[in-house]
Amino acid sequence: MHDSVVPDSALALSVRGVSKSFGGLQALKDIDLDIMRGSIHGLIGPNGAGKTTFFNIITGLYTADKGDFKLLGNSYSPSLVHEVAKAGIARTFQNIRLFNEMSVLENVMVGRHVRTQSGVLRAIFKTPQFIREEHDTKMRAHALLDYVGIQRFAQHKAKTLSYGDQRRLEIARALATDPLLLALDEPAAGMNNTEKKELKLLIEQIRRDNKTVLLIEHDVQLVMGLCDQLTVLDYGTKIAEGSPQEVQKNPLVIEAYLGTNSAAHGQRSHLTSVSQ
Repeated sequence: MHDSVVPDSALALSVRGVSKSFGGLQALKDIDLDIMRGSIHGLIGPNGAGKTTFFNIITGLYTADKGDFKLLGNSYSPSLVHEVAKAGIARTFQNIRLFNEMSVLENVMVGRHVRTQSGVLRAIFKTPQFIREEHDTKMRAHALLDYVGIQRFAQHKAKTLSYGDQRRLEIARALATDPLLLALDEPAAGMNNTEKKELKLLIEQIRRDNKTVLLIEHDVQLVMGLCDQLTVLDYGTKIAEGSPQEVQKNPLVIEAYLGTNSAAHGQRSHLTSVSQ
């Protein structure tokens, strides 16, 4: 992707030279990454490769030691989580993070408030602007719950949802911020095959609705059948990038990501046999 010049207008996210160390451990080293607008871009690699560190940097949880960041061609500084959300990046987490005692509807409304203007005083005095924004926020939350298929649970507590539906709720809450880039961290983790198929359909629908998706996922079949482009990390460096067809044939990927031991044989078979 970096061999030819891609105009900023065609890129959702562009990062250059991202590095991060924890003490003497180099977690990321000079990572360059371009994500095309309207694409599903997978970030894969073995445990400890640096995927989650990269996610945490672009979403403001970690601060990079160095690096340049652009969102839709505009430079941004991923230093604070709420500022990153306002800039247009929303994420989910590998370990589900919901407000368990709040309703499903309220969880999505929390995500939407990053796009509202009313401050504390307007909320206290219930000004017309606050009332109007709260109504719009609630309507938008209902629409997003319908979009991800869990509207019927709107008034239930978040903790009562099934595991798969909690994943859907996290995605709805992230979408409530109107993101330019939706970053999904292991969304299929813990799901059964039926839930994974439903998740794949949802992510494909999100892309059709002109959203860009960055995906960390260990499920090889899901990644190969879903992503337009893949970037592969190993020990904090980028070792491969390209279409799933290109990546699945790359010997460095087979060696570093799947390994050569017999335990990895099944995964390697998935990697080399999945066709698009």
